[in-house]
Amino acid sequence: MTDANQSARKSNPFQPISTAVLEELKAAVGETFLLTEDGMLSEHGPADTAQVSALMRICNSHRIPVTVRGAGSGLAGGALPVYGGLVISMKRFDKILKIDRKNFQVTVEPGVITEILQNTLREQGLFYPPDPASRGWSFIGGNVSTNAGGPKAVKYGVVKDHVLNLEVVLPSGEVIWTGSNTLKNSTGYNFTQLIVGSEGTLGVVTKIVLKLQPHPTQNLILLAPFRSAESACAAVAAIFEAGVTPSGLEFMERNAIDWAVRYVGETPVPINEEDEAHLLIEVDGFHLESLMADCETISRVLERFDTGEIFFADDETTKASLWKLRRNVAHAVKRNSVYKEEDTVVPRGELPALLRKVKDVGARYGFESVCYGHAGDGNLHVNILRGSLSEQTWNEEVPKGIREIFTFVKSVGGTISGEHGIGLVQRQYLDIVFTPTEMELMRSIKSVFDPNGILNPGKIV
Repeated sequence: MTDANQSARKSNPFQPISTAVLEELKAAVGETFLLTEDGMLSEHGPADTAQVSALMRICNSHRIPVTVRGAGSGLAGGALPVYGGLVISMKRFDKILKIDRKNFQVTVEPGVITEILQNTLREQGLFYPPDPASRGWSFIGGNVSTNAGGPKAVKYGVVKDHVLNLEVVLPSGEVIWTGSNTLKNSTGYNFTQLIVGSEGTLGVVTKIVLKLQPHPTQNLILLAPFRSAESACAAVAAIFEAGVTPSGLEFMERNAIDWAVRYVGETPVPINEEDEAHLLIEVDGFHLESLMADCETISRVLERFDTGEIFFADDETTKASLWKLRRNVAHAVKRNSVYKEEDTVVPRGELPALLRKVKDVGARYGFESVCYGHAGDGNLHVNILRGSLSEQTWNEEVPKGIREIFTFVKSVGGTISGEHGIGLVQRQYLDIVFTPTEMELMRSIKSVFDPNGILNPGKIV
């Protein structure tokens, strides 16, 4: 064996899928649902936990890498099979298995689309709050995998705050439940929270038990323009200091909202030339009078900052139009330029400093950025635009700037991903937020769950 072959073998410790193994896989799920030809992905994938278990036993025994794929809406490359092998689609795991109104719980399979679940629950007066921008096509399983968030996280928390229990197939093929269907559980290690956010590196989630609550019956929205983007960021902490917890508190830089208006093709409110940024603020609950009082408090807080005329939305059409703008910012940015999206999160009082740092780094490295995100959580999405940058600058210099931003984020108590996960693209920056000891602990956990390292290799650790 040549040195080159030895090096390649060392970097890829897995086995290819042989003809014999292919026959085993076909026997496990049926020939119809195991596709090997390019472009034939719509019907593939196992149908139940037993089939996933059989697939994992086969792949583990032959050391074949396995990547679990949901709807493919992730932004960090977490579902890319970088070592080849078997891709398990969860598309056929698309059932809402049980809605338990008495205990405010729902049991679902991981292939259920987030918005479909939310709409189904709403018809029964029930509420599952996490609402990532991709909710119209992302799977619940993928949301669990990345510990997704969204605008409602500021009041209601992210996915981890709503997961009670998980059915998980381990790489060995064994099937476990990670917890219990109770609101409290201090019995042993918390396997449920370990699996949430693990990005398919520890096991394959096949059932999910979620905690629900009554669906709010009222909501109001304010759109506040600011002459200064930093002032908009500074106003965020002041709203909470005044005793109000919004159900949504979103920041949009001027370019972000301009591009979203062009992308959507309409706006319910004129955007003034002098405005640098906007805050979209929502309050929700069950009593309109208390929400009106919250809006009055917020308005008084905003008067202390350099704001323009605050727009108040109380009819459903206008509220939907404002949220449509916010939810389409990412698509609008994508339409305008090749970009890198960095999912920074800091204590919300540090948002003005983070925005200053992003703009300073961009000026020094020669890139333009468009910032928006879940300001109430301190979660700022930094979209770095390629524009006319050369390939060398884009691939070699811009990552140095990103590293500077992430180093600053860590220095103020933040971290490098609030809801998108680490996947493939953020892995190179983990040394900023984790010590060697912490990384070794994660590797040790990985090796206990997956001693052969076959599950989603090349991600996180």
